[in-house]
Amino acid sequence: MRKDVFDIAGRVVAITGGLGQLGRQYAAELLARGARVALLDLPAAPGAVLEALGGGPDLMYHSLDVTRRDAVQAALDAVAARWGVPHAVINNAALDSPPGAPAGENGPFETYPEQSWTKVMDVNAKGVFLVCQVFGGAMAEAGRGSIVNVCSTYGLVSPDQSLYEYRRRRGETFFKPVAYAASKSALLNLTRYVATYYAPRGVRANLISPGGVFNGQDEEFLAGYHARVPLGRMAREDEYNGAIVFLVSDASSYMTGANLVIDGGWTAW
Repeated sequence: MRKDVFDIAGRVVAITGGLGQLGRQYAAELLARGARVALLDLPAAPGAVLEALGGGPDLMYHSLDVTRRDAVQAALDAVAARWGVPHAVINNAALDSPPGAPAGENGPFETYPEQSWTKVMDVNAKGVFLVCQVFGGAMAEAGRGSIVNVCSTYGLVSPDQSLYEYRRRRGETFFKPVAYAASKSALLNLTRYVATYYAPRGVRANLISPGGVFNGQDEEFLAGYHARVPLGRMAREDEYNGAIVFLVSDASSYMTGANLVIDGGWTAW
């Protein structure tokens, strides 16, 4: 009988930022395919998310601040104590400045707050670095594993500031800030480094670069965004699940150091 290269039944997958919009989607898809999933996120009341995902013995939650190496190690230890060393880790935790953030966050580049830069870089770049060190090292000792880092189209190209012109016409001083794009761009070479470093010990490392996800954005923003995308819309929150399954599974066994761009064509023109 031919092997199903997408079969991930019984595999242990840890997801940082696992309580978030996309983290929950990844978890639901992986659980449906028989994986064991550890949701790792900041201290929270995860009950509603766990219940929505069906609970059960193949799902766990552990609090994690990705900016602290001791916390990352404790999260790995908790997962390993329950199920063994993970087969995969998805670095999904990230910070961005939402459109409703304080004015200083979304103001001109020249006055973007230094503390905001540090906070975003700590989570989005340092956090991924620490998880790659700790989880990657454990998987390398086990001789197998897959690291999936979540980048962004804004790690590949600059934010299109014209999308926010409608806000400036209303009298707001609004610019998509720099730190998110810079932090996501850093993941490109971090992933390549990790991929080549761990390859001799059986651990692969790859990126996905998603485009924007619909989450109730205002109509003027959506109109501009949709006009900018060849497929004419933002992504549904479940449209990245296939890439996650591919990278966690043996279907991507000869793939490392690569970047899957899934953006509706945003970066094609």
